[in-house]
Amino acid sequence: MRAVDTNVLIRLTIRDDSGQVAAAEAFVARGAWVSHLVLVETLWVLRSIYGQGPVEIATAVEILLNHRDLMIQDSDVVAAALQHLRKRPALGFSDCLILEVARKAGHLPLGTFDGDLSKLEGAQKL
Repeated sequence: MRAVDTNVLIRLTIRDDSGQVAAAEAFVARGAWVSHLVLVETLWVLRSIYGQGPVEIATAVEILLNHRDLMIQDSDVVAAALQHLRKRPALGFSDCLILEVARKAGHLPLGTFDGDLSKLEGAQKL
């Protein structure tokens, strides 16, 4: 399966350049894999460059998870991280994903100095 870079996901979500949107859609039409790193970088761009807040970020993750042509790395882990984000929008998605990746790998507790993150099951405030 082919993989996509951050800029491809940005075109698919923002849809601000019709030529690049068409090229991105054509590329993913046969299926494409999205790594955690590309997903997190995409969400960073949506937040930092496009000014999207937690609700829009959560919606973007959900859309990407449900996209018919995309396969998200460990989609179950991403879905669990999304649930945390929806319950606690003050958390960043990347923090939620870090916790869920550690959980799947069997490496809990996750030590953190982040007070909000430490409130989630599996995290431990240091």
